[in-house]
This record gives sequence, C-alpha cells and structure tokens, in this order.
Amino acid sequence: MYQEFYGLRDIPFSLAPDPRYLFRTESLLEVFANLQYGIENGKGIVVVTGEVGCGKTTILRSMLQSLDRSVLAAYIFNPLLTTDEFFDLLASEFRLPPQASKAAMLRTLGHVLMARHAQGLRTVLVVDEAHLLPKHLLEEIRLLLNFETNRDKLLQVILCGQPELHDLLAQPDLRQLKQRVSLKCSIKALTAHETAEYIGWRLRIAGARDASLFEPAAIRQVHRCSGGIPRIINNVCDNALLTAFAQGSPRVTAAAVEAVIEELDLTAVETISAPTVAGDMIARGQGVANATNQQAATNVHYIRRDTADAGLQAAAQREPETPLKYFSPYRITRRA
Repeated sequence: MYQEFYGLRDIPFSLAPDPRYLFRTESLLEVFANLQYGIENGKGIVVVTGEVGCGKTTILRSMLQSLDRSVLAAYIFNPLLTTDEFFDLLASEFRLPPQASKAAMLRTLGHVLMARHAQGLRTVLVVDEAHLLPKHLLEEIRLLLNFETNRDKLLQVILCGQPELHDLLAQPDLRQLKQRVSLKCSIKALTAHETAEYIGWRLRIAGARDASLFEPAAIRQVHRCSGGIPRIINNVCDNALLTAFAQGSPRVTAAAVEAVIEELDLTAVETISAPTVAGDMIARGQGVANATNQQAATNVHYIRRDTADAGLQAAAQREPETPLKYFSPYRITRRA
C-alpha cells in the first residue's frame, strides 16, 4: 500500500525470514563462523541460541541456501514428533528410499554416511526450535552421533533454539548429550546504533532512494520499545510506515512510531546486548552495514546447499569405495 508512495520495490519490514534481508552484525558473523567451523571439522553438536524474534530461522535458512554440493543437510523445523515420525522425516530430508523399519532405516543411513565420508562429503542434521525437542528425540540424536570412524564423526548436528535450550541440556539425565556439545554461540539483540543501521539497510534492500525515511527520534523510539529484537523492529516499522502513509507524511516521525507502540500495546524493553565492534565503528563515523558485510566476505566462507544428488540412493545400496569401520549404537558395523 505504501510502497509506491515511498518509492519501494518491496516491503522492507516483512516478518518472513527472507535471507536477502539478513543484516550481518558482529554477533551474526560469530554464529556463521561457528557453524562453518563445526561443519567443516565435524565437531559433533553445535548449539545456537537466541531470544524470540532475534533472527534464528533467518540465519539457518541463509546458511542452508549457501551450502554447496559437498554438504547434504536435513532441516527439521518442527521437532514435536514421535520417534517414527522423526526417522520418517529424516529419511525424506536425506532423500533415502522408504524403509520398512527403524532398523532398516538406520542400516541404510549408515551406508549413506559411510559412502559420503569416503568421498570427502559432509552430512548435517539441522534442528530449528530445538528447545521443544522431547527427551526421547534428544536421545535418538545423541545415538546418531555414534555413527563414526576411529577419527571422524559421520554426522554433524546443529541445534538452534531459544535460551531455554541451555536449561534443557543442563538436566542431569541429558548429561551424555551435553558432553557432546563442542561449540556454543548466541545471537544478541541489536544495539541502538545497529538498530539505526538495520532500518536503513532493509530500506535500501527494498529499493528506497532515501534510506533516512525514519527520523532519528523515531528510530530511538523503535529501539526503546523493541529492545533490539529484529522481529519487533520489523513489526513496528512496517506499521509506522503505514501510519505515516495514511497521514501523507514524507518521513516517519516519532509521533507515528508512538502511535504504533500504543496500538500494538508494546512496552519499552531494555537493551541487553553487549557493545559491539559495529557500535565502535559507528562512533568513528563508519557504517555498520558496510563494515559487517565486508567482514562477512573476508572472514566467513559460505557453502551452498546440496540441491541434487543423483547418486545418493545408489550410494545407499552399494558398498563404499573405501571400506570403513564405523561404530554405531545400533550395532550396525562394517569390518574393514
């Protein structure tokens, strides 16, 4: 509705997790680096946490879209499953042929993991909303990690969820799983400086000729009520643009933002994120968007998703070219 009025090609503050709008802060760069390192080096379990609305799903989708053909990833976004449903979904995500039983599924999966490892390929299980995982599935995931050779894990696991995930893993009956967590990282809320850069960044991606549509006082209001949480920022900014458009205002004012805050019944949230390098760069007169995205290009190497693997089912049915011995909790072994 307001796109033509403000010269926008796209809706800049959509709540959809569109990787095009991923704003790379220092915190996000750290998460990407941890994910990359974990996948490349077979680190077992990588745990990523963040508050509601901080962009966890956007980060995961961005990572999955950037995986190359050397990585096959299964992405589970709804972990409220029975054991049978979990393995059925796992087989579908890994593009395995249907199996008659759990034992057959595990045997086939073991052969695929061995074949891919022998070819220098990596296999990853990504679980979003992992704080909702029931304990029986956490135990199944732990046992899947026992697919390994003497030196390497055959399956990499990424668990991503809200901070409650830490409390879940800290329970005494899950201590065996917790001991397998090799990397932990968290996504922090945006600082006041980053919030300003984030709003300008999304406006530019959406095609705005003037990225300063929001007055400085309006941006301060957005940050105060959102606490630097991107989902809340998006919701407030989208409604503020609509309000300003209805008023015929060429810019979004603090009054427009205040009206939206009252309408959405939001209260001020104190920012809890720590100071970042991006904030320091703002103080020196440099742009966060440019600085962080330049860091991404030099510090983090992304890999694209394996979109097709014609030989995968064949690999499940044939012996790996290089015989391996791997150790499985399900007593599925192959002798060298």
